[in-house]
Amino acid sequence: MKKLNVAIIGQGRSGRDIHAKTFIGKVQDKYNIAAVCDYIPERCEPSRNETGAEVYTDYKKMLKQKNIDLVINASFSNEHVRTTHDILDADLDVITDKPLARYANEVDGLIEKARKTGRFFTVFQQSRFAPYFLKVRGLLNSGVLGRIVLIKIAFNGFARRWDWQTLQDMYAGSLLNTGPHPLDQALQLFGDADPQVFCLMDKAVSFGDAEDHVQLILHKKGHPSIELEISSCCPYPLYTYQVYGTQGGLTGNTTHIDWKYFKPEEAPVQKLIREPMPNLAYCGETLKWYEEKWDVPPEESDLFSTINSRYYNHIYDVLVNGAKLQITPGQVRRQIAVIEEAHRQNPLPKKKK
Repeated sequence: MKKLNVAIIGQGRSGRDIHAKTFIGKVQDKYNIAAVCDYIPERCEPSRNETGAEVYTDYKKMLKQKNIDLVINASFSNEHVRTTHDILDADLDVITDKPLARYANEVDGLIEKARKTGRFFTVFQQSRFAPYFLKVRGLLNSGVLGRIVLIKIAFNGFARRWDWQTLQDMYAGSLLNTGPHPLDQALQLFGDADPQVFCLMDKAVSFGDAEDHVQLILHKKGHPSIELEISSCCPYPLYTYQVYGTQGGLTGNTTHIDWKYFKPEEAPVQKLIREPMPNLAYCGETLKWYEEKWDVPPEESDLFSTINSRYYNHIYDVLVNGAKLQITPGQVRRQIAVIEEAHRQNPLPKKKK
C-alpha cells in the first residue's frame, strides 16, 4: 500500500495529540510522518523519536523538504490563513486545522489560491464522522420523525480557561474553538441554503476577552430551526442533541440516543372542529408510540480516536483512490460566514496587550 508522507506544522495539543498520534497509532499503514515543526524544539522530540521525522523550527524551511505529499497546518488559529497560503504557494497539498479563518473573504482567498495552484486543500472537520452524528442524521433522513421542526445541539460544560484560546486577537473564543464541530454538523442538517443568523454571546468564566457562552439560532423558511449552545458555564449538561418532529422526537448524547415516533397510518383520524368541544372536553387521543434506542458500539466508544482515523482514512481515499471529498472548503466557508455574522452581532471589548 502506498504511504503518504506528511509534514505537520505545530506540535501542541492539536499537532501532536491529535494529528501525530493518529498517524502513528491509527492510520500508520497509510501515512508516514516525514517532518514536524514547532517553534519550541522540544515539542518535536516525541514525534521524531517515534517516527524518525525531520525536525524544524521554521515551517518555510520544512516546506522545501523533497519527500512531502501532504502538509497538516496545526499552527495558531490566527496564523491558519497566512500559513495555508504559504503551503499552497510552495506547491503542496494542505489540510488546515479548525478554525479555518475568522472572515469569509479569507476563505474566498484560500479557495482561489488552491484553484490557481491546482493543489488539494481542505479543513480538519473530523466531527462530521462522529458515530452519534451519523446516527442522528440517518434518523432524520429516514423520515421516521416526520418533518423536522427544531434541532437543539448543546456542546456545554463548566470549565474555566486562561490560555491563548480565550483571546480575540488569536481568533479564539468558544465559537471559533469548539463551534466548528457542532456548527459543521448543524449546517449539514440545516440544508444547502444560507441560514438567517441570530446570536447572543457572553464572556462568563474565562480569563481572556473572547466569548465562552454562545446561543446561536439558524433559521429560514422551509428549513428546520436549529438552536446551538456552546457554554463553559453549564454544570448540568443534559443532552448533545434534541430533535422535534411532526411524528416524534429524539434526545441523546455522544454515546446514547433515544427516539420515539408514531406511524401516521395507525393514528386516529381527526378533523378540525370550529364549534365548542362537546362536554367541555379538551383534545385528546391515544397514539401508539414506538420507542427505540442506540448505544455507541464498543469499538467506536473512543470518540476522538474514531473520528480522527475515519477522517484520515477518507482523505487517503480521496488523494490516492480519487474518492469524492466530503468536507469541502465551500462548506466551511458557509460556517465561517455564520461565525462572522455572530461576532458582528456581539462585539465584545478587547483586552489591551
